[in-house]
Amino acid sequence: MAEFNNFNTKLQKPVVLLSPLDWGLGHTTRCIPIIHELLQQGCTVIIACNSTQKSLLIREFPQLTYVQLAGYNLKYGKKRWGTIVRIILQTPKILIKINNENNWLNIFLKSQPVDIIISDNRFGLYARHVHSIFITHQLYIKTGLGKFTDRLVQWLNYRRIIRFTACWVPDRQGDKSLGGRLSNPATLPAIPVQYLGGLSRFNACPHTTNSIHLLVILSGPEPQRSIFEKLLLRQLEQQRGKIVLVRGLPGAGEEVQVKNELIIYNHVPAAVLNNLMCNAALVISRSGYTTVMDLLKLGKKSILVPTPGQAEQEYVATHLHTAQLAYTLSQAHFNLQKALTAANEFKYKVSPWPMEEYKKAIKDSIEEVKKRSNL
Repeated sequence: MAEFNNFNTKLQKPVVLLSPLDWGLGHTTRCIPIIHELLQQGCTVIIACNSTQKSLLIREFPQLTYVQLAGYNLKYGKKRWGTIVRIILQTPKILIKINNENNWLNIFLKSQPVDIIISDNRFGLYARHVHSIFITHQLYIKTGLGKFTDRLVQWLNYRRIIRFTACWVPDRQGDKSLGGRLSNPATLPAIPVQYLGGLSRFNACPHTTNSIHLLVILSGPEPQRSIFEKLLLRQLEQQRGKIVLVRGLPGAGEEVQVKNELIIYNHVPAAVLNNLMCNAALVISRSGYTTVMDLLKLGKKSILVPTPGQAEQEYVATHLHTAQLAYTLSQAHFNLQKALTAANEFKYKVSPWPMEEYKKAIKDSIEEVKKRSNL
C-alpha cells in the first residue's frame, strides 16, 4: 500500500492541489463547486493552471494561491475531419505534455508538500505517495473513428487512470445519466470509481421570468468558436425579442455591445451568467459537458450545436436529444429560424436537477486521507 504524506500537523488542514485541463474552459468551471466545498470543509487549496484559467478562477477565488502550469494548447481544424486529423497528429505532443506535467509535479512537491491531488483530466498529475484523484466523464472515449478505435483508446485511457488512487465521475450512475455510455461503460477501471452526480457552479433559479427571449452562450476552442459566432450573428440581428450573446472570451475585457434588442458580452461573471440563464426562455450553446450540466441543473430548454469534429460533444448531444432533455442539430445545417421553430415543437422533458452528491465524495476522501495519516 502506498504511503501518504501527513497533513500539516500545526494547522491540521489538508492541503489540496487542484488542476483542470485547459481544453476549453469547461473543465475549469466545473471545478468551481469542488473548490468551494474543499474550502467549506477546511482545506487549503492551491490551483495549478495557465493564465486564461487563472483569469476566470481568480474572480471567484481571489484569496487562493495560483501556480503556473502550462496547458496543452491544442490546435483544431475548420472542418469536422480537419479537427479529427489534427488531434491525431498532435498525439505525440499530448504524450510529451503528460510527461512534462508529471515532472513538474514531482519538482513542485519537493517545495510544497500536499495531501490530496485533484486532477480534472490531466493524466500526468498523480504522485505515488499522495492521494491522487482523477476527474473524468469520459471513461469510454468517442473518437469518431469507429468502435475498434474507441475500444483501443479506452484501454489506453484506463492504463493512465489506474495510476491514480481514485476516479471521480461527474454524472449519475445508471440509466438516467448525462453522458450515457461515455460515463457508464460496461467495464470500469481497476481503481475505486465514485459517481458525483452533476457538477455545476450555478445556483438553482429562485424564479424565472423568461424576459430573455434567447440566450446564446459560445464556448470551446478556436477556430470553431469564431466560425459559429459569425454564423449566428448574421441571423441573430434579424430576430425580434430580447437576445443576449455571451461570446465566451474571458480575456477580452468587459466591453458590452448593444444592437437594437441584441446585447453582446465578451464574458460575464458566473453570478451574472447564472441570472441570465435563469431568465432565458431558451438557450443555444455547444454540447460541452459542463454546459450541459449547467443547463440541466437549472432545468432550461436548449438547442445544442456540437463542435464539429468533437465526437464526444456529438454523442452527448444525440444522447440528450433522444432523452428529450435537449434539442440538437449540427453546425453544418444550422439555420436559426428553423432551429427555433423545431425547438418550439420539441417535447422537452426538462426539470431542475439537484446536484449535491459531490460534497459527500469530497468529505469521504478527506476522511480517508486523515485516517491514513493518523491525524
